[in-house]
Amino acid sequence: MSLELSRVCAAISPSPTLAIDSKAKAMRAEGRDVISFCAGEPDFMTPQHIRTAAHEALDMGLTKYTPSAGTLELRKAICHKLLIDNDLSYVPAQIIVSNGAKFSVFAALRAIINPGDEILIPSPCWVSYPEMVKIAGGVPVLVPGDPKKSFVTEAADLAPYITEKTKALILNSPNNPNGCIWNRRQLKEIADLAVARGFYVVSDEIYEKLIYDGEEHVSIASLGEQIYKQTIVINGVSKAYAMTGWRIGYAAAPLEIAKAMNALQSQVASGSNSIAQYASVKALTSKGRGPAHLKMMRDAYDERRMHIVMRINRIKGVHCTMPKGAFYVMMDISKLFGLYDGDVEITDSMTFAQQLLESVDVAVVPGSAFYSEGYCRLSYATSMEEIDRGIDRIEKYIKRLTGSKGDDEDAFNEDYDF
Repeated sequence: MSLELSRVCAAISPSPTLAIDSKAKAMRAEGRDVISFCAGEPDFMTPQHIRTAAHEALDMGLTKYTPSAGTLELRKAICHKLLIDNDLSYVPAQIIVSNGAKFSVFAALRAIINPGDEILIPSPCWVSYPEMVKIAGGVPVLVPGDPKKSFVTEAADLAPYITEKTKALILNSPNNPNGCIWNRRQLKEIADLAVARGFYVVSDEIYEKLIYDGEEHVSIASLGEQIYKQTIVINGVSKAYAMTGWRIGYAAAPLEIAKAMNALQSQVASGSNSIAQYASVKALTSKGRGPAHLKMMRDAYDERRMHIVMRINRIKGVHCTMPKGAFYVMMDISKLFGLYDGDVEITDSMTFAQQLLESVDVAVVPGSAFYSEGYCRLSYATSMEEIDRGIDRIEKYIKRLTGSKGDDEDAFNEDYDF
């Protein structure tokens, strides 16, 4: 009898961020003043009217199992939201509420992937996408984005990677980790390509409410009848309503896909938290306090966004572009490679992140986690004071690194033409 563990689970790559996160927590436990730019969640509290709704649910005794696809009330609210915000018409049977948008993505992939199917993933990308594809039996195909185009991968960039095995494209706009967005023209061209070549689009739109500079969020599913039939829209309440811990995500899909997702979810997860679902209805249907709170958060992120980009681009040796959405920036550290922190050579983003944390108590996420070596991701979902304190330390650390060039420091700095 073999006691071998699951080969699927054994093949899952450990998160490259785990060592950084574990180290940062251990240092804080030791009393060190660690400043973290790792957060992937709003630093704001869930709005009061949503928290009040949770108490109402408890008082009404809404503590029983719900349908595996979600309560009818919430699915109706999601349909209304998608119609008003995204010009998308769905019925409740096409909506699947899950334990967070992360499970929504996985359920969508598991519903469409057969062994060996290839899934296109523009990179940089969220760390979990490739691993989810592999767990579902598919093959992730990373399509590198061009930094000169803010990493936006267009139809012409995707086309060479399409084969007879291509089953779907995962599209994340606004994007984690770099905050780029796809505009209407770019999405229309991708939609035309998907229709012509016959593959699905899994459109992760979880950051749709966090867009700046007057840019427009467009759901690719809204760009034609056929692409609507080939798209699975993923969203949730975590980012827009500061409800990460409530764990409510959802998918809107063609009926046959929604049925497959529901069948999967009914067997492995059942329905989502009943109280959180009730509160999510309030989040989606509030006409006053909800939009006001969202505007307050977005305005705060916008101010921080411009400030952190300005601060980073004043540091010799690194650079970042202005993100258009979400609450992340990608800092280019590639020109620091080959420098030394004491006896340790900075050879990649993980080494930089580890040394930065150990040397000046600042935690950032290495770009290798997002298939983007040469960068680090910083979240500005933190206070302006923490941003300044953290960037001050990063600047001090990088000055020390570049100083290791000795007499060549001036020449080194001249290499940066940003």
